[in-house]
Amino acid sequence: MSGTERDPAGADEAPAGGTEERQPPLVIRDRRKIRKDDPIEQNAPADAPEQPAVADSGPEAQIEEESVVVGEVIEPSEAPEAAFAAEPSSGPLGAELAALRAELDERVRDLQRVTAEYANYRKRVDRDRALVGEQATGGVLVALLPVLDDLDRAREHGDLVGPFGSVAEQLLGSLTKFGLTAFGEKGDPFDPTVHEAVAHLTSADVAEPTCVDILRRGYLLGERLLRPALVAVADPE
Repeated sequence: MSGTERDPAGADEAPAGGTEERQPPLVIRDRRKIRKDDPIEQNAPADAPEQPAVADSGPEAQIEEESVVVGEVIEPSEAPEAAFAAEPSSGPLGAELAALRAELDERVRDLQRVTAEYANYRKRVDRDRALVGEQATGGVLVALLPVLDDLDRAREHGDLVGPFGSVAEQLLGSLTKFGLTAFGEKGDPFDPTVHEAVAHLTSADVAEPTCVDILRRGYLLGERLLRPALVAVADPE
């Protein structure tokens, strides 16, 4: 119950035959706040009579009114800006933020360095793999070069005919697929990087050192020299 009052009509009556003395009414109030959603307020009967306002008659019954201070309401759109504006730019929080940014930059640099190292590693592995494969192929082809020399001699003597000639042509075609290229023909300009001169002659028919005879043909694997050609060179007079 929010408050109790004593009915003035229920005051003690003066004794009979004596002078009637009226005492001031005693008012008792509860200073607790009652909200609209308070169960006590909700359970109160709807037809309950309102308590009459009784004027305070004594210092004991005087109750000071409570003052309510209403603060300034900040709009939702202004609240984040005000919070960021109030955030200090320096101090423990600022130092921690700077340390986190420095650590993040360091991790990014580490990631970029590792990525570059991995890319270089892949390129190096691919280059080494290709080089190893080319060396293996070159080793097999170098072992077959004497067989090709015998086929060239047989061709010069006219023995490379019939089934034997067909087998020789198939062998040369298969080796060509691996990048094997033969060089060395009469009349080629002498090149010391791919020709090995075993004889020198002079001739008025040439204007520069020229291969006039091929003793053994040379071979290339792609751009790699497997074996130089043995030639006889004629120099101009």
